[in-house]
Amino acid sequence: MQFSLSDLKYVERYTVGNVNAEKLPDEAQIIKQTERLNAALSHGGKIIGQEKNFFLLNIGEHQVVSQYIVYHVGFERKPYFLKGSAPL
Repeated sequence: MQFSLSDLKYVERYTVGNVNAEKLPDEAQIIKQTERLNAALSHGGKIIGQEKNFFLLNIGEHQVVSQYIVYHVGFERKPYFLKGSAPL
């Protein structure tokens, strides 16, 4: 089923992954972020864009790459489940 971007009147950003360069990713937080994105998609949201980001962490002698994706999800109107909710 196709949709037109002109039909979308509200866009919400959903981040999946670790956005804090000061610490390692928390798996429980990533699961919560993924569930939030899935809820938006199951309520009629459409992914209209992505931002892919990464940063390097130095942990002792090791260098770790941490990455995250920001999904831009469009809706025809602001969904009821987002009204009054604070962003994560």
